[in-house]
Amino acid sequence: MQQLNVKIINRSRHELPSYATEGAAGMDVRANLDEPVTLLPMQRALIPTGLFMSIPVGFECQVRPRSGLAAKHGVTVANAPGTVDSDYRGEVKVILVNLSDVPFVINDGERVAQLVFARHERVDWISVDSLDDTERGEGGFGHTGLG
Repeated sequence: MQQLNVKIINRSRHELPSYATEGAAGMDVRANLDEPVTLLPMQRALIPTGLFMSIPVGFECQVRPRSGLAAKHGVTVANAPGTVDSDYRGEVKVILVNLSDVPFVINDGERVAQLVFARHERVDWISVDSLDDTERGEGGFGHTGLG
Protein backbone atom coordinates (compact mmCIF):
# COMPACT_ATOMS: atom_id res chain seq x y z
CA MET A 1 0.00 0.00 0.00
CA GLN A 2 1.28 3.44 -0.94
CA GLN A 3 1.95 5.87 1.93
CA LEU A 4 1.04 9.58 1.82
CA ASN A 5 3.35 11.93 3.70
CA VAL A 6 1.45 14.72 5.47
CA LYS A 7 3.13 17.39 7.58
CA ILE A 8 1.31 17.95 10.88
CA ILE A 9 1.58 20.21 13.92
CA ASN A 10 0.01 18.77 17.06
CA ARG A 11 -0.93 21.51 19.54
CA SER A 12 -3.31 19.21 21.40
CA ARG A 13 -2.67 17.25 24.58
CA HIS A 14 -3.33 14.01 22.71
CA GLU A 15 -1.53 11.58 20.43
CA LEU A 16 -1.67 12.00 16.68
CA PRO A 17 -4.59 10.37 14.85
CA SER A 18 -3.83 6.73 14.08
CA TYR A 19 -5.38 3.71 12.42
CA ALA A 20 -7.09 1.31 14.84
CA THR A 21 -6.53 -1.72 12.59
CA GLU A 22 -4.44 -2.70 9.57
CA GLY A 23 -7.46 -2.46 7.25
CA ALA A 24 -8.91 0.79 8.61
CA ALA A 25 -9.40 3.61 6.08
CA GLY A 26 -9.92 6.31 8.71
CA MET A 27 -7.94 7.56 11.68
CA ASP A 28 -9.77 8.63 14.83
CA VAL A 29 -9.33 12.29 15.74
CA ARG A 30 -9.84 13.56 19.31
CA ALA A 31 -11.47 16.64 20.80
CA ASN A 32 -9.02 19.15 22.25
CA LEU A 33 -11.11 20.93 24.89
CA ASP A 34 -10.35 23.01 27.98
CA GLU A 35 -13.73 21.99 29.42
CA PRO A 36 -16.50 19.58 28.36
CA VAL A 37 -19.00 20.70 25.71
CA THR A 38 -22.65 19.70 26.09
CA LEU A 39 -24.58 19.32 22.85
CA LEU A 40 -28.30 19.68 23.43
CA PRO A 41 -30.73 17.86 21.09
CA MET A 42 -30.46 19.27 17.54
CA GLN A 43 -27.57 21.54 18.60
CA ARG A 44 -24.26 21.69 16.74
CA ALA A 45 -20.82 22.85 17.83
CA LEU A 46 -17.39 23.39 16.30
CA ILE A 47 -15.02 21.07 18.16
CA PRO A 48 -11.28 21.88 18.01
CA THR A 49 -8.67 19.14 17.53
CA GLY A 50 -5.42 21.07 18.03
CA LEU A 51 -4.17 19.69 14.68
CA PHE A 52 -2.77 21.71 11.77
CA MET A 53 -1.80 20.00 8.48
CA SER A 54 -0.11 20.60 5.17
CA ILE A 55 -1.83 18.21 2.78
CA PRO A 56 -0.17 17.58 -0.60
CA VAL A 57 -1.83 19.18 -3.64
CA GLY A 58 -4.17 16.69 -5.32
CA PHE A 59 -5.38 15.30 -1.98
CA GLU A 60 -8.00 16.22 0.58
CA CYS A 61 -8.61 15.14 4.15
CA GLN A 62 -12.21 14.06 4.67
CA VAL A 63 -13.68 14.51 8.15
CA ARG A 64 -16.20 11.71 8.60
CA PRO A 65 -18.53 10.61 11.41
CA ARG A 66 -17.64 7.80 13.78
CA SER A 67 -20.22 5.05 13.44
CA GLY A 68 -20.24 4.35 17.19
CA LEU A 69 -21.17 7.94 18.08
CA ALA A 70 -23.89 7.99 15.45
CA ALA A 71 -25.39 4.58 16.30
CA LYS A 72 -25.18 4.79 20.09
CA HIS A 73 -25.74 8.52 20.69
CA GLY A 74 -27.11 10.13 17.50
CA VAL A 75 -24.05 12.38 17.25
CA THR A 76 -22.57 12.87 13.80
CA VAL A 77 -20.55 15.26 11.62
CA ALA A 78 -22.95 17.94 10.34
CA ASN A 79 -21.28 18.46 6.95
CA ALA A 80 -20.25 14.84 6.42
CA PRO A 81 -17.86 14.42 4.94
CA GLY A 82 -16.19 17.70 5.70
CA THR A 83 -13.22 18.56 3.52
CA VAL A 84 -9.84 19.93 4.57
CA ASP A 85 -8.26 21.36 1.41
CA SER A 86 -4.57 21.15 0.58
CA ASP A 87 -4.11 24.92 0.90
CA TYR A 88 -5.82 25.24 4.33
CA ARG A 89 -3.40 25.85 7.20
CA GLY A 90 -5.76 26.54 10.10
CA GLU A 91 -6.75 24.21 12.91
CA VAL A 92 -8.82 21.20 11.90
CA LYS A 93 -12.19 21.45 13.63
CA VAL A 94 -15.14 19.09 13.56
CA ILE A 95 -18.75 20.28 13.22
CA LEU A 96 -20.69 17.89 15.44
CA VAL A 97 -24.49 17.77 15.66
CA ASN A 98 -26.64 15.94 18.20
CA LEU A 99 -29.56 14.35 16.35
CA SER A 100 -30.82 12.53 19.44
CA ASP A 101 -33.44 13.67 21.94
CA VAL A 102 -31.05 13.80 24.92
CA PRO A 103 -28.00 15.99 25.69
CA PHE A 104 -24.56 14.57 24.84
CA VAL A 105 -21.35 15.62 26.61
CA ILE A 106 -18.09 15.78 24.64
CA ASN A 107 -15.00 15.48 26.84
CA ASP A 108 -11.39 16.39 26.16
CA GLY A 109 -9.65 13.53 24.37
CA GLU A 110 -12.87 11.90 23.16
CA ARG A 111 -12.74 10.44 19.67
CA VAL A 112 -15.16 12.67 17.74
CA ALA A 113 -14.56 11.89 14.05
CA GLN A 114 -12.31 10.05 11.65
CA LEU A 115 -9.96 11.39 9.01
CA VAL A 116 -9.74 9.79 5.56
CA PHE A 117 -7.30 11.06 2.95
CA ALA A 118 -8.38 10.89 -0.68
CA ARG A 119 -6.93 11.83 -4.04
CA HIS A 120 -9.08 14.14 -6.14
CA GLU A 121 -9.07 15.53 -9.65
CA ARG A 122 -9.56 19.07 -10.99
CA VAL A 123 -12.17 19.61 -13.68
CA ASP A 124 -11.90 21.50 -16.95
CA TRP A 125 -15.48 22.10 -18.14
CA ILE A 126 -16.26 21.48 -21.80
CA SER A 127 -19.47 23.23 -22.88
CA VAL A 128 -21.50 21.15 -25.34
CA ASP A 129 -25.03 21.20 -26.81
CA SER A 130 -25.86 17.55 -26.07
CA LEU A 131 -24.65 14.58 -24.05
CA ASP A 132 -24.14 10.95 -25.07
CA ASP A 133 -27.11 8.60 -24.52
CA THR A 134 -27.12 5.94 -21.81
CA GLU A 135 -29.52 3.16 -20.85
CA ARG A 136 -30.57 5.10 -17.74
CA GLY A 137 -31.00 8.40 -19.52
CA GLU A 138 -32.72 11.00 -17.32
CA GLY A 139 -33.97 8.51 -14.70
CA GLY A 140 -33.45 9.93 -11.22
CA PHE A 141 -32.64 8.49 -7.81
CA GLY A 142 -34.37 5.13 -7.33
CA HIS A 143 -35.43 5.06 -10.99
CA THR A 144 -33.94 1.66 -11.78
CA GLY A 145 -36.41 -0.07 -9.44
CA LEU A 146 -33.72 -2.37 -8.04
CA GLY A 147 -33.43 -3.26 -4.36
